[in-house]
Amino acid sequence: MSRKRIFTSLAVATCVNLLSVTAGHAATPVIGRAASACAALAGMSIPASEIGLPTTGAVISTARLVLSDASNGDGEFCEVKGFVLPATSDAPKMAFEVNLPTTWNLKAVQFGGGGFDGVLVTGRGHAALQPDSVRDPLGQGYVTLGSDGGHQGSAAFDGSFALNDEALLNFGQQSVKKSHDVAMAITRARYGRVPRRFYFIGASQGGHEALDAAARYPDDYNGVVANYPAYNVTMLHLGSWNVGKALFDNNGAGWLTPAKTKLLTDAVYTACDDLDGAKDGIISNVKACNTRFNIATVRAKFRCLDGKDTGDTCLSDAQIDAVDKITSPFRVGFPIAGADVFPRWALLEGALFNGPSTLGSRPVPTNPPTMADPLLYNAGAGTIKYVITRQPGFDPLTFKPDAWKARVQASGRIMDVTDVDLTPFRRKGGKIILTHGTIDDFITPHNSEAYYERQLARQGKVHLRTFLRLYVIPGFGHGFGLFNARYDSLAKIDRWVETGRAPDRPMAVDGNKGAHRTRPLCEIGSWPRYRGTGSVESATSFTCVKT
Repeated sequence: MSRKRIFTSLAVATCVNLLSVTAGHAATPVIGRAASACAALAGMSIPASEIGLPTTGAVISTARLVLSDASNGDGEFCEVKGFVLPATSDAPKMAFEVNLPTTWNLKAVQFGGGGFDGVLVTGRGHAALQPDSVRDPLGQGYVTLGSDGGHQGSAAFDGSFALNDEALLNFGQQSVKKSHDVAMAITRARYGRVPRRFYFIGASQGGHEALDAAARYPDDYNGVVANYPAYNVTMLHLGSWNVGKALFDNNGAGWLTPAKTKLLTDAVYTACDDLDGAKDGIISNVKACNTRFNIATVRAKFRCLDGKDTGDTCLSDAQIDAVDKITSPFRVGFPIAGADVFPRWALLEGALFNGPSTLGSRPVPTNPPTMADPLLYNAGAGTIKYVITRQPGFDPLTFKPDAWKARVQASGRIMDVTDVDLTPFRRKGGKIILTHGTIDDFITPHNSEAYYERQLARQGKVHLRTFLRLYVIPGFGHGFGLFNARYDSLAKIDRWVETGRAPDRPMAVDGNKGAHRTRPLCEIGSWPRYRGTGSVESATSFTCVKT
């Protein structure tokens, strides 16, 4: 078949000849027809008019039927891959994948990306934070989909794509909509109808994309799940860059070695672990910990003699000043997407900052940054070099936000969803689940709290509770942690949308190898306190109490 066949003709032929679906009922496969229906999609062209943002259309490069066998626990489905073609000739094309189950439940779920995107998200496997014990969305009969965010990237924070305006727009907000619309066209062609429900689930950058889906494209989605969302990439990355500045200023005098960082975080746990009533290696009562252990504690107990660095058993004055900067709000000096302050990092609240190169392995940065430099600094440097200044050779340590105010604010309009109103999504009946871990050392949990407070101020408590919940998870970091929280967000969001019943006392399981721990998910403003009896491994031994 020709690649230039008309999409609408194929849709009609597919609807009449291949498969009949009635509203409210799952598709019933007809033997032999699933293979031909899938094969018919190969080479299909989707006109630009089917995509609600500027493109020159999309093409399907491959469509293959994947049979249900020992290597595929998802059941029979059609794997469709292709590209959204750019509106401008110098922009990269956007790769996508859409998976079409032979037995369809009339719903779809879109998966989000991570970092600076650049890698095809296939829509296969579990959605973000789903436990292994739960069947993945495709296996449940959902159409699933993902994209590469509009470009291919060679490293987590390779921002070179952002030198192209369209690629930057795709990453910042548009890839979500373009992928959605292509999936709608393909679904219509395969089944003769579009999904009855459409969800988005993501984490980190994928969480940002989930909030883009709700805020920018409310007509397209029924529910979204945003786990530790990077919803304000510009502001977040300037806050991340500020951590690098704290460590590298004064010729690296403030840099914290891994041993010094562990000295500090061990002391935090010693002081605060039992504030929730259980000595279990998790700090749940963060507010009380702020009182018991803070920068004044650091100065009183960990200052080196005369404030000079004498080894890994104490902190110099410069290092204490770095800790103070990291654990204090960062004020940019002007608003970015309606916000002018980035909240503190959780270094004195249980965040460990001990992952690969979290605070770097040396006190002198490289340009361009490498994995030997702090991960947060890498993220900030990528945005400064490629998005804001658009000078790949720019030294991020010399960056002054005021000097680049116009470009910073322009970046915020593209990449930050901070001030985009959720009211249309609420009025449409959409639902949002947010989560964030208290020990996240890559996106501070206070960032999601700030987003929630902004929505509370705009919507009011009564309206907000009808469509949005934020769960703050003690011991959970950036997708891993001392308590590696896993919960079935798809089941929660689907039930809320379908029945109007908000998540009722949800529970998370610990995904760490060999762990059997469970915990209640408590809404913002409350935390899980041990009841005083029962196993500390069981969620039933804890109750959510207000701060």
